[in-house]
Amino acid sequence: MRELSLPVVGADHPNRGGGNRRFEILLCAPGEAVTLVPEPRNPVDPHAVMVLSARGVQIGYLTADRAAWIAGMLRSGRDVAAIFQQATAMGAAIRIAFDGAVPVLPRPVVVQVDPDPDFWPDDLPPDD
Repeated sequence: MRELSLPVVGADHPNRGGGNRRFEILLCAPGEAVTLVPEPRNPVDPHAVMVLSARGVQIGYLTADRAAWIAGMLRSGRDVAAIFQQATAMGAAIRIAFDGAVPVLPRPVVVQVDPDPDFWPDDLPPDD
Protein backbone atom coordinates (compact mmCIF):
# COMPACT_ATOMS: atom_id res chain seq x y z
CA MET A 1 0.00 0.00 0.00
CA ARG A 2 1.57 3.26 -1.09
CA GLU A 3 -1.35 5.67 -0.64
CA LEU A 4 -4.51 6.04 1.44
CA SER A 5 -7.03 8.52 2.84
CA LEU A 6 -7.25 9.12 6.59
CA PRO A 7 -9.79 11.03 8.69
CA VAL A 8 -8.76 14.03 10.77
CA VAL A 9 -10.79 14.49 13.95
CA GLY A 10 -11.00 17.04 16.77
CA ALA A 11 -12.05 19.96 14.58
CA ASP A 12 -14.40 21.28 17.25
CA HIS A 13 -11.65 21.73 19.86
CA PRO A 14 -9.91 25.11 20.12
CA ASN A 15 -6.23 25.45 19.32
CA ARG A 16 -3.87 26.27 22.20
CA GLY A 17 -2.80 29.60 20.80
CA GLY A 18 -6.28 30.52 19.63
CA GLY A 19 -7.65 29.97 16.19
CA ASN A 20 -10.57 27.92 15.02
CA ARG A 21 -9.87 24.53 13.45
CA ARG A 22 -13.15 24.44 11.51
CA PHE A 23 -12.42 27.87 10.02
CA GLU A 24 -8.92 26.75 9.04
CA ILE A 25 -10.36 23.64 7.38
CA LEU A 26 -12.58 25.92 5.28
CA LEU A 27 -9.44 27.73 4.11
CA CYS A 28 -7.75 24.49 3.01
CA ALA A 29 -7.84 23.60 -0.68
CA PRO A 30 -7.85 20.02 -1.96
CA GLY A 31 -4.29 19.03 -2.85
CA GLU A 32 -2.69 21.56 -0.50
CA ALA A 33 0.18 20.15 1.58
CA VAL A 34 -0.44 19.36 5.25
CA THR A 35 2.13 18.51 7.89
CA LEU A 36 1.97 15.53 10.25
CA VAL A 37 3.56 16.16 13.66
CA PRO A 38 3.93 13.35 16.23
CA GLU A 39 3.17 14.45 19.81
CA PRO A 40 4.88 11.90 22.09
CA ARG A 41 4.23 14.18 25.11
CA ASN A 42 0.50 14.44 24.45
CA PRO A 43 -1.16 13.76 27.84
CA VAL A 44 -4.14 11.97 26.29
CA ASP A 45 -2.32 9.78 23.75
CA PRO A 46 1.48 9.47 23.44
CA HIS A 47 0.95 8.23 19.86
CA ALA A 48 -1.05 11.32 18.83
CA VAL A 49 -0.29 12.85 15.42
CA MET A 50 -1.28 16.49 14.96
CA VAL A 51 -2.26 17.69 11.47
CA LEU A 52 -1.25 21.22 10.43
CA SER A 53 -2.54 23.12 7.42
CA ALA A 54 -0.22 24.65 4.83
CA ARG A 55 -0.40 27.84 6.95
CA GLY A 56 0.86 25.98 10.03
CA VAL A 57 -2.50 26.03 11.83
CA GLN A 58 -3.70 22.86 13.52
CA ILE A 59 -6.82 21.35 11.91
CA GLY A 60 -7.02 18.29 14.19
CA TYR A 61 -5.50 14.88 14.85
CA LEU A 62 -5.31 11.55 13.09
CA THR A 63 -7.71 9.05 14.64
CA ALA A 64 -6.24 6.95 17.48
CA ASP A 65 -6.56 3.74 15.47
CA ARG A 66 -4.13 5.08 12.82
CA ALA A 67 -2.04 7.51 14.86
CA ALA A 68 0.24 4.91 16.48
CA TRP A 69 1.01 3.36 13.09
CA ILE A 70 1.75 6.69 11.37
CA ALA A 71 3.66 8.07 14.41
CA GLY A 72 5.87 4.96 14.34
CA MET A 73 6.64 5.54 10.66
CA LEU A 74 7.47 9.19 11.24
CA ARG A 75 9.71 8.40 14.24
CA SER A 76 11.59 5.77 12.23
CA GLY A 77 12.27 8.31 9.47
CA ARG A 78 9.98 6.76 6.87
CA ASP A 79 8.95 9.26 4.20
CA VAL A 80 5.25 10.11 4.60
CA ALA A 81 3.80 12.87 2.38
CA ALA A 82 0.33 14.29 3.06
CA ILE A 83 -2.17 16.58 1.33
CA PHE A 84 -5.58 17.97 2.29
CA GLN A 85 -8.34 15.96 0.62
CA GLN A 86 -11.62 17.48 1.79
CA ALA A 87 -13.67 18.82 4.66
CA THR A 88 -15.93 16.24 6.33
CA ALA A 89 -18.63 16.23 9.00
CA MET A 90 -16.07 15.07 11.61
CA GLY A 91 -13.37 17.49 10.46
CA ALA A 92 -11.38 16.61 7.38
CA ALA A 93 -9.79 13.89 5.31
CA ILE A 94 -6.18 13.85 4.18
CA ARG A 95 -4.44 11.74 1.58
CA ILE A 96 -1.03 10.27 2.43
CA ALA A 97 1.61 8.46 0.43
CA PHE A 98 4.69 6.56 1.55
CA ASP A 99 8.33 6.11 0.57
CA GLY A 100 8.74 9.03 -1.82
CA ALA A 101 5.38 8.64 -3.55
CA VAL A 102 3.34 11.79 -4.06
CA PRO A 103 -0.25 11.58 -2.80
CA VAL A 104 -2.90 12.05 -5.48
CA LEU A 105 -6.47 13.04 -4.79
CA PRO A 106 -8.97 10.29 -5.60
CA ARG A 107 -11.54 10.97 -8.27
CA PRO A 108 -14.63 12.62 -6.80
CA VAL A 109 -17.78 10.53 -6.62
CA VAL A 110 -20.67 12.26 -8.36
CA VAL A 111 -24.03 11.59 -6.76
CA GLN A 112 -27.17 12.40 -8.72
CA VAL A 113 -29.64 14.19 -6.49
CA ASP A 114 -33.27 14.73 -7.46
CA PRO A 115 -33.74 18.53 -7.26
CA ASP A 116 -37.35 18.15 -6.02
CA PRO A 117 -37.80 14.83 -4.21
CA ASP A 118 -41.41 15.72 -3.25
CA PHE A 119 -42.57 16.02 -6.86
CA TRP A 120 -44.42 13.01 -8.20
CA PRO A 121 -45.72 13.40 -11.76
CA ASP A 122 -49.31 12.39 -12.53
CA ASP A 123 -49.81 9.25 -14.53
CA LEU A 124 -50.36 10.05 -18.18
CA PRO A 125 -53.92 9.43 -19.33
CA PRO A 126 -54.37 6.63 -21.88
CA ASP A 127 -54.39 7.63 -25.53
CA ASP A 128 -57.94 7.72 -27.00
